[in-house]
Amino acid sequence: MTTLLLVLNFLVTIALIGVILIQRSEGGGLGIGSSQGMGSFMTGRGTANLLTRTTSVLAGVFMVLCLLLAVLNRGASTNAGSDILAQPPAPTTPAAPATSTTTQTPAATPAPAAPAKQ
Repeated sequence: MTTLLLVLNFLVTIALIGVILIQRSEGGGLGIGSSQGMGSFMTGRGTANLLTRTTSVLAGVFMVLCLLLAVLNRGASTNAGSDILAQPPAPTTPAAPATSTTTQTPAATPAPAAPAKQ
C-alpha cells in the first residue's frame, strides 16, 4: 500500500512540476499562453484558468498523499517514541583485545653468500 502511494505521489509531483512550468509568468518564462492567434485552442484567459485549476487540484492531491503517507508510516520506525537527539548508550563491557592463539614461525633468513674466489 505504501509503495503504491509513493509511486502515485511521485507521478503527481512530476505532473505538478510540469503544470507549473507551462504556466505563463509575468516575464514570459516557459509559458505557452503567449500564442494569441485566431486558430488557438483556447484564449489566453481560458488557458490560465485551466492551468490554475489544474495546479490547485494537483497541489491538493499532493498534500493529501503526503499526509496519508505520514499517517501510515507513523509507527514504522524501530525506535518509535525515542528522542532523536539522545545519544546511544555506551557499551557496558569493554571489548577484550583480540589475542592470537596461533604461533608465529620465524621468517626464513637468506643463505649467506659464498665467498668470492680470487
